[in-house]
Amino acid sequence: MLTATIRGFGGALLLALRAVFPTLAQTNPPINPQQWANELRAFAQQDSSNPPPKNPILFYGSSSIRKWETLKADFAGQPVLNRGFGGSRFPDALYFFDKLVVAYQPRQVVLYEGDNDIGSGATPQEVFQSFLAFEKLMQQKLPNVPLVFLAIKPSPSRWALYPKVQEANRLIKNYIEQHPKRLRFVDTATPLLGPNGKPRPQFYVSDSLHMTPAGTLCGRQ
Repeated sequence: MLTATIRGFGGALLLALRAVFPTLAQTNPPINPQQWANELRAFAQQDSSNPPPKNPILFYGSSSIRKWETLKADFAGQPVLNRGFGGSRFPDALYFFDKLVVAYQPRQVVLYEGDNDIGSGATPQEVFQSFLAFEKLMQQKLPNVPLVFLAIKPSPSRWALYPKVQEANRLIKNYIEQHPKRLRFVDTATPLLGPNGKPRPQFYVSDSLHMTPAGTLCGRQ
């Protein structure tokens, strides 16, 4: 039942998005909504046992969000809600927009995506187009809710891809700066670089991709 619901919901949304943004065919590899069934089930269980705050500040995106285990402490007193799901890409974030964003009626959305897109072969332009698709959904369904985009981070394990990361960040930042009333770009990339211009190892766990608590704190300063 859950699988059928996911397939029907996401298929209609993806078709609609591709009609507006043809470059969303950047799904390399193709999206597989069923792979997130366990995480969606866990979110539903959390909502049942520990109801989320009303009109939360919603943190959404890939594992850099999901693994932000100190989120509530870092934003003590704020109604934050973590709905990151590890390994996700922009197409996944778009696919589950209604279920994991709109459903919570957030007061603000903080988004981190694009990292795994580039890691899977997407071009900076494709990542930018996906961001535009996400922002379009925000305008259509949450028109008065501000969107904060966290810059795609540099990672030692993906250092060869950093020029593409920089270009994607540049495209998104330039667009956001043209729409300051509803959008904000937060440079979470530069603080993670050392004097030599490369990622500082102490900010990354053993996989050289995800951040330590110190790296997370540094990235949001």
